[in-house]
Amino acid sequence: MRRSLPAPGEAAIRAGDEAAFVAAVERHRREPRVHCYRMLGSLEESEDLVQETALRAWRGRHEFEGRASARAWLYAIATNACLDVLRRRPARVLPVDVAAPSDPTGALPARADLPWLEPYPDHLLEGVAPEAEGPDAIAVANETLELAFLAAIQHLTPRRRAVLILRDVLDWPARDTAAALAMSVNSVNSTLQRARATLRDHLPRRRAEWTAGTPSASERALVGRYMDAHERGDVAALAGLLREDARVSAPPLPLWFDGREACLASARRLAAPGRFRYVATAANRQPAAASYVRRDGDGTYRPRGIDVLTIAGGLVVEVTAFLRPDLFAAFGLPAAL
Repeated sequence: MRRSLPAPGEAAIRAGDEAAFVAAVERHRREPRVHCYRMLGSLEESEDLVQETALRAWRGRHEFEGRASARAWLYAIATNACLDVLRRRPARVLPVDVAAPSDPTGALPARADLPWLEPYPDHLLEGVAPEAEGPDAIAVANETLELAFLAAIQHLTPRRRAVLILRDVLDWPARDTAAALAMSVNSVNSTLQRARATLRDHLPRRRAEWTAGTPSASERALVGRYMDAHERGDVAALAGLLREDARVSAPPLPLWFDGREACLASARRLAAPGRFRYVATAANRQPAAASYVRRDGDGTYRPRGIDVLTIAGGLVVEVTAFLRPDLFAAFGLPAAL
């Protein structure tokens, strides 16, 4: 775990100086929020848990002894607050977890009230540094925000998830992880090995081909062609952008299409020139596109969903279309076009 010199005001925190406490929490606010998102898979819950972390930290400020930084102290509190949530609710899911591949010619299913995985806006990651130093740490920070990683760790028990994130993502030593979770070092090490094995079983086999981080110029151009094809209702153009084994899902509908032909058959049912408008965005260190739809007789385009794209070898391999207009504000997107 990266150590820092004691920050100004840490002694004042222990003394109950409210101004020093608020300053310390605000200085590190973004990092615990991302940590809570990794733990929970929910943007909304991560916001709530940042507030819960601050409350727990204030109540337990006298326990802050200064042996670790205020940053590490807040991480430990946030982790345990997340564990309390995870013990009370089931894991978050994507459509592939709850349904068989869908028939693109069949009727659309109703929205399902399930704990769906949620996307995380990239603009909220600004100023969040990886726990360790160097390019490898940056790569880990990016890859562990991908939807594939978030979906895979849903298969871990809450404690295994916490150990994996603290050890492999935040680069904490086993002894610090053990102290934060009230475990022995031996238990931390054995739990980590089990978590890694489960993770390997649930990550996509070709994930190493994917890109993570700030989209490249070629990826941004590909997203532009993706948006243009949908806006023009040009399914043939869309076909040229999808890999043969592409997959499209649309939470909160328990619906997903497996393979390019199934994806295109579904797209044909919706395709119409001028029906959709798109705005480029980014989520989970992946390129994304926000869709707006115009109803018949209405000239206004209203929020429909946020398509998070996975790209490999210059083609789209997966689209997770979160049909959640309520997420647009968090992404800083306009309420209408």
